[in-house]
Amino acid sequence: MSEMWNPRLETLPPDRLERLQVRRFRELARHVYDGSPFYREKLDDAGVDPDDIETLADVRRVPVTTKDELRHATGREPFPYGDLLAVDPVEVTEYHQTSGTTGEPVRQADTWPDWEWWSDCWATVLWAQGIRPDDRVFFPFSYNVFVAFWAAHYACERIGAEVVPGGNLSSVQRVRKMVELDVTAFMSTPTYALRLAEVAHEEGLDPAGTSVERIVCAGEPGASVPGTKARIESEWGAEVFDHAGATETGAWGFTCRGSSLGLHFNEGRFLVEVLDDDGEPVDPGERGELVVTPLDRRAQPYLRFALRDEVELAGPEACDCGRTFRLATGGVLGRSDDLTKVNGVLLSPIAIEDAVRSYPDVGDEYQVVIEHHGSKDIDVVRLTAERAEGTEKSARTVLSELTEELKQATNLTVDLELVPYGTLDRPELKARRLTDTRDRHV
Repeated sequence: MSEMWNPRLETLPPDRLERLQVRRFRELARHVYDGSPFYREKLDDAGVDPDDIETLADVRRVPVTTKDELRHATGREPFPYGDLLAVDPVEVTEYHQTSGTTGEPVRQADTWPDWEWWSDCWATVLWAQGIRPDDRVFFPFSYNVFVAFWAAHYACERIGAEVVPGGNLSSVQRVRKMVELDVTAFMSTPTYALRLAEVAHEEGLDPAGTSVERIVCAGEPGASVPGTKARIESEWGAEVFDHAGATETGAWGFTCRGSSLGLHFNEGRFLVEVLDDDGEPVDPGERGELVVTPLDRRAQPYLRFALRDEVELAGPEACDCGRTFRLATGGVLGRSDDLTKVNGVLLSPIAIEDAVRSYPDVGDEYQVVIEHHGSKDIDVVRLTAERAEGTEKSARTVLSELTEELKQATNLTVDLELVPYGTLDRPELKARRLTDTRDRHV
């Protein structure tokens, strides 16, 4: 049995893969030009004829698409998709929308072939992470208008794995159902994977003693953050894998079983660009922002969607899995929107997460607040963490050691508060642990 869902596509030589991507991009650009008023206007304004796209340099002549543009476009008539839809509305079979975490949600349409494409993208991800027909996969979420885990559910069925939906259950019931049914894998945000482990301990169960062998994470970058990944794997005694995607794009990235080099771009189904501030491709070893085009979507596809996620493009070394898809070292390093300057130092929330999760004498949950003290004209970073259950270190030692770890990770002195275990809220979906109360970022 192959280790790849689509071996031919996943092992294409880079030159052939590039030709395939450019051809599909050209076809997609023609499709949206003919069907979507939004893109017809956008391409005309840029002076781009879809039929003239022959190279990646031609692709970069197409302006990027931003989420603000999508929000504006879906606010137009006809309701509910505005002038984004590129097919007859009667062809739409699936409705989803973004979570609205960073603003008004974007409404997203898919046809049935689009939905099959979604499940194929996710099947590529799950197969690379070891999900097979003999697996029993648990989904500990209620499915809603958000696309998260819907497509993964159908991908499991496409693979032939057994699906156990755990939506309307409490966390305690979910843990007990996984134990009762000898579940071999589950899908979750990193935050909730840690929460379920905590609930298992509270119920007198050892998560590492269950039949769970694999955990597929999405929704947060934690599964590619070394400290968080190691903590989840330690708690569950299972392999932890990362997935990266978005409602607007689909499942564009994944970690595999073959290597720890980073996150594969799902390049058989997506054109993934890593660009510098001038919109030019970065070299291996450099950081840039992601621009992603889903190449096989038809109802409401986007040309060169700016994700605002930052990655570091890996070097040319091949992954042990045999795939020729490029990699992002360390996965998604954070959203450019989340990076902020504190007293002249660029602060990444992921750096804080890795430092906290790598330190064993504090719990899984923490909160960060950035404040500006006008009287002293300085910013202050305050972090509240829980003392881990069973730690034998004194509070003074924990505060001293973790403060030093945070300083090493962020180049900032963090004002640290230690509170009793169980004090902080336990989020069950995506967690936002950093609050910036300043009127301006300096």
